[in-house]
Amino acid sequence: MKSAFIVFEGIDGCGKSTQAEMLAEYFSQMGKECTLTREPSDGKVGQLLRQALRGEVKFCEQTMAALFAADRLDHLTNQENGVLKALSEGKIVICDRYYLSTYAYQSVEVDLEWAMALNSQAAQIARPTVNIYLDISVDKALERISQNRSQIDIYESKERLSQTKKSYEKVIAKLKAEEKIIIIQGEQSLEEVAQNIRQSLEKLGLFEE
Repeated sequence: MKSAFIVFEGIDGCGKSTQAEMLAEYFSQMGKECTLTREPSDGKVGQLLRQALRGEVKFCEQTMAALFAADRLDHLTNQENGVLKALSEGKIVICDRYYLSTYAYQSVEVDLEWAMALNSQAAQIARPTVNIYLDISVDKALERISQNRSQIDIYESKERLSQTKKSYEKVIAKLKAEEKIIIIQGEQSLEEVAQNIRQSLEKLGLFEE
């Protein structure tokens, strides 16, 4: 297998961060070079976004969408540890969230087409090899969040997660012809979900040399 850009998507509490880590470990055990990363990134804009998500600073939704787009471009092109650098080195890049997250979360309050236009450069620079969407009920997501988090972010209310889940479904239906998206049931055990992910990637030929 050569380089690949694998993105995990889903509402908060769906288990994507855990599954991204498990998949990265699986590739490492196979002897594949793998980079695990996330959005918001650890860059300057990403750090500001994390402050906003914690409610420490406040921005309108249009500004949040623009900040996510700016962080994404920095995340892609950063010459020290950017996604493009890792891909050019033949590594597998596994990313916890990418532009589908912006489409789903921000389009609750801003125009979806505008959000997509903001991210058009990122889509041209690096379109994911595959997007893995972990499908989970809002109630189950909230249950996991309450069990595993010491702090709740601004998008983790039942109302907002319900709206975001509907937005994800709308976005997936809209982009199914141009984006490779696989939907995985996220409410099974960690290992069952991980196995389903690996089987889906194998069907796409992503484990072939």
